[in-house]
Amino acid sequence: MKNAKTFICISNYFKGADFLINLKNLGNKVYLVTSEKLRNSPWPNEHIDEIFYMEGQDMDWNLEHLLLGVGNLMKSTKIDAIVALDDYDVEKATYLRENLRIDGMGQTTGRYFRDKLAMRMRAKSCGIPIPNFCSLFNDHDINTFADTIPAPWVLKPRSEASANGIIKIFDKESLWIHINEMGNNRFKYLLEQFKPGDVYHCDSLILDRKILFSLTSKYLATPMEISQGGGVFRSANIAYNSEDEKAIKAVNEQVLKGFGLKHGAAHTEFIKCKEDGKIYFLETSSRVGGAHIAEMVAEASNINLWKEWAAIEDSLVKETKYTLPKVKKEYAGIVLTLSKYQHPDLSSFSDPEVCFRVPLDYHAGLIVKSDKQERVLELLNTYTDRFVNDFTAIVAQNKVSNLH
Repeated sequence: MKNAKTFICISNYFKGADFLINLKNLGNKVYLVTSEKLRNSPWPNEHIDEIFYMEGQDMDWNLEHLLLGVGNLMKSTKIDAIVALDDYDVEKATYLRENLRIDGMGQTTGRYFRDKLAMRMRAKSCGIPIPNFCSLFNDHDINTFADTIPAPWVLKPRSEASANGIIKIFDKESLWIHINEMGNNRFKYLLEQFKPGDVYHCDSLILDRKILFSLTSKYLATPMEISQGGGVFRSANIAYNSEDEKAIKAVNEQVLKGFGLKHGAAHTEFIKCKEDGKIYFLETSSRVGGAHIAEMVAEASNINLWKEWAAIEDSLVKETKYTLPKVKKEYAGIVLTLSKYQHPDLSSFSDPEVCFRVPLDYHAGLIVKSDKQERVLELLNTYTDRFVNDFTAIVAQNKVSNLH
């Protein structure tokens, strides 16, 4: 295949089908490295040249074995790029790039998009507004933080995704009880002031350090609320050219430039504090947002983040020009919950604004779109009540013990 390039894509979760499909459609050789447990997942096999399976899930992967396998492949095949499709794969990809001297994000920059402590330290050095925070390395620093920064606080695992493992703390005594219970794992956490407010996410595409596209949305139920209390996940993009959108996009640009993301996709979260009205940076990642946010973004904007990310990667290795498709400005929202039924019947949700049904077992989920933001929010509110009554299953959050 003329001008074909070779990509290794890494994902220890089933995701990124549109990325793999478009990468192949653009005339490339596509290899996928994933977990043995995902062997029977519906990967787009006709668009993948070969799939390699690693034993275990995520942290169970033996990186030396991964390096050996890719190194052996390179004996007969020139690898042009390595792409991490999920949060937990960033370290694997940076490890391979560093060892095999393949272009792309290295381990130092990769930490800014995985390690929540590194994120905060980098943000602080760049003058980006963030909640007060403290590492758990030094007892004196922890005591000083607890004595000077008003509670409540949150203990956050430094390298977990989303809101996994977050603990909310209301007093100093409870703080030290939790820290002592962590034992040697305390260094894998950070301490942060909890700021009440609305949480937003900005989903972006970047090329040559420039943000080509971004869409700002608001969580109508935050990931932390869902992970700790269960219920219905909701998000919708906010009004275009609103003061909130302008403020969040400005901080988003500060983050992505300051953290050194040269190209790809990013999902970055912010909070608008109820106490002072300011926008604070919470965390970022060098990947497409989960929970079917990509489909919501596509319905609102006509931009398929997975597909365009693949096109950006293709243009980089082939040294060709990338052109973003025409962007539309409509509104979309998602409502999603764990379901007590394997295949919930959503046929009664027949409004014409329904444009996507989440195809996951034991999940009930819909995306709606309209040219009117009010209609999207109205439908999400109505559907949330119906989901709670008819489908929602509450599952207790698993304690995170095997930390990244």
